[in-house]
Amino acid sequence: MAVALKKKIISRYLPKTIKKSNGVLKTLSKEQYLRLYYFMRLTREFEEAILNLYRQGKIVGGAYTGNGNEATSVGSAFCLKKEDYLFPMHRDLGAHFAKGQSVRNLMLQHLGRADSLTRGRDGTGHYADPSLKIYGNISHLAAMIPVAAGVALASKLKKEKSVVMTYIGDGGSNVGDFHESLAMASVMKLPLVLIIENNQFAYSTPIAKQFIVERLSDRAVGYGIPGFTIDGTSVDEVYRVCSEAVARARRGDGPTLIESVTMRMHGHSAHDGAEYVPKKLLEEWKKKDPLVNTEKLLLGKKILTPSIKSEYEKKIADELDDAVRFALANSYPSAEEAAAGVFAE
Repeated sequence: MAVALKKKIISRYLPKTIKKSNGVLKTLSKEQYLRLYYFMRLTREFEEAILNLYRQGKIVGGAYTGNGNEATSVGSAFCLKKEDYLFPMHRDLGAHFAKGQSVRNLMLQHLGRADSLTRGRDGTGHYADPSLKIYGNISHLAAMIPVAAGVALASKLKKEKSVVMTYIGDGGSNVGDFHESLAMASVMKLPLVLIIENNQFAYSTPIAKQFIVERLSDRAVGYGIPGFTIDGTSVDEVYRVCSEAVARARRGDGPTLIESVTMRMHGHSAHDGAEYVPKKLLEEWKKKDPLVNTEKLLLGKKILTPSIKSEYEKKIADELDDAVRFALANSYPSAEEAAAGVFAE
């Protein structure tokens, strides 16, 4: 029985049956391709730095990574404009960078320092930066979707022509908030783009035990909205389909549901060794590493060269070294400030 289940887990949802959109691929310039690659590499290296700091005891609580998810987080948020709203989850660090967040700010935030965006009240992505229209994740994950739908409604009423993009995992897509929000957004034609990050496990529960539908995007039919399942390791495909969804929302044609099929290559968080993940499944997904795939794509297009790659590696290493030193030098908030900004005066 266990062997049969393991085979089912391994064979299902490897990205081989992808329902693609019918739109025309938006042409990306050389500079845009390089920015996408830079953000993806920065995301990977930033998260490795976070894991190192966690192991050194310099980060308390949890440390979450999106290794394997970089093409999804970066490629989707890269479609947004300054006036658009972003509601990223804990594995969407790349989306923060693509929307303009600084390395220093994110390092201060993860280290829980006094000058962080939450003034040291939190050590992960639970923050808001109105200047960039980034509103960080809510730990009860699907609870973020109705908030995003509410912002989409407010934006529509204000005639802003802005788009709201948010995310949920495969597990969170089974929570009531997901369905209630899509029901509302579809009827009211709200400018909402909802991306399901199907990364194979809801913590330790494999997708084979979560739902029976072949594609989570098929649920879009029930709301009368477009739904697409895409290869979440291909930044080209992520960008293309998300661009179409953003354009549709901006025209006033309502929401789109996008399932991005990828793999969570680490455990749920730094403390989780992910022993429950079949090794063969991990090996299969290593072959689809989004960062390696993007490097091959850009090398083939003669956009990325060894010298540019080396330049980016040094630039990112310098940025991270600066951000870590800057954040570690920043103090923790004083105990007297613990209740400041918590209660209304």
